[in-house]
Amino acid sequence: MAVRVTQVEPGSPAARAGIRPGDTLAQIDGGEINDMLDYEFYTAKGEFPVLVDRDGARIELQVKKEEYEPLGCDFETYLIDKHHSCKNKCIFCFVDQLPRGMRQSLYFKDDDERLSFLFGNYITLTNLSRRELDRIKLMHISPINISVHAVDPALRVRMMHNRFAGELMPRMRELAGAGIEMNCQLVLCRGINDGPALQRSMEELAALWPQVRSVAAVPIGVTRYRDGLEPLEVYDQETAAQTLDQLVAFGDRMEQQHGERLVYPADEWYFLAGRPLPPAHFYGDYFQLDNGVGMCRKFYDEFAAELSRPHRVHLPCRADTVCGESVYPLIVSMADALMKKYRFVQLRVHCIKNDFFGGNVTVTGLLTGQDIAAQAAGRMLSHRLLLPGTTLRSEQDVLLDDMTAEELGARLGAEVTVIPQDGAAFARAALGLPLE
Repeated sequence: MAVRVTQVEPGSPAARAGIRPGDTLAQIDGGEINDMLDYEFYTAKGEFPVLVDRDGARIELQVKKEEYEPLGCDFETYLIDKHHSCKNKCIFCFVDQLPRGMRQSLYFKDDDERLSFLFGNYITLTNLSRRELDRIKLMHISPINISVHAVDPALRVRMMHNRFAGELMPRMRELAGAGIEMNCQLVLCRGINDGPALQRSMEELAALWPQVRSVAAVPIGVTRYRDGLEPLEVYDQETAAQTLDQLVAFGDRMEQQHGERLVYPADEWYFLAGRPLPPAHFYGDYFQLDNGVGMCRKFYDEFAAELSRPHRVHLPCRADTVCGESVYPLIVSMADALMKKYRFVQLRVHCIKNDFFGGNVTVTGLLTGQDIAAQAAGRMLSHRLLLPGTTLRSEQDVLLDDMTAEELGARLGAEVTVIPQDGAAFARAALGLPLE
């Protein structure tokens, strides 16, 4: 697939070689360019030929540059190609549980190995062609993040409603044989892929260690928008505790054998089971932070470290903050510790129930502006709202329901400070200090 160059950076190796905007890249160093991974791979060397199509003629140009120096071409999209969308119909898919009328980007399901490598997205491997699988091995694209859910072929096909889903383990073994590292996730559905099915999944994934570096286990999230979808039960305290015990026991065994736990329960299991979070060393190198594994422990430890330092606080100092139901006891304990040390500082924590999704979703990152506004209105202690950055999309501009931080502040009569996922920044903001 030939790709069109939209811009060439002045003075770049591409410009020096004579590549122009409007040229079509036919080949680089003999390789076809289908997307950004091809482009980056074939332009890594210091010298290579480039075939371009220009005004109906094919021209060969020679590039000379430093090894790994960017060539300097821009394209219509950063991937060059279109995103690969998901072809599964997973019984637990959160996108299928969204209400109508939200921004269109929320309904796109990606299953793109390039986004896995570039941004850490998780893929199912059901979307990979043989060419793409071979390319991962050739280019040694590593690590790859894989949504496993179950290793039993029949169970995985049932859960994902894709007849190719049962081919997972042969593909993972092939990748492991090529030296590709993998991080995995298991979204656990009560009574479906937990219990014995979970044990089998952990055993077979552990057999691929060290190429399988980590496995995150997260509980299913269920919203009220499940009309026409398979009925699913959420975990209660008892069943969460049983699953947590199983995950921890397996991790203990792996740590004894290999010095690493391999399997890591998401923080939510501890909140559901009513148990304290484990210490920092439990999480090793925090392989699975983006899956909510160890995020709360890291946040708390950062907060405690910042609180242990001396600060000069300008009084009076008041602030409000919000969080989801699951993490509320932890955030309250942090607020209490802060106010105990600084007795003239006041911090009110508002526990926000996620009415938007029906009450079963309890994490802070999925709170909406309308729920925060409705439940904090009239209860604000101050005119400062410390808003967790996890409630905003990656551009940090709007909440899940498209309400901006400024609009939320106007609804509550407060100035909003967006707090990054950093406990030290939270402590400093609560004390009225600069975040850095």
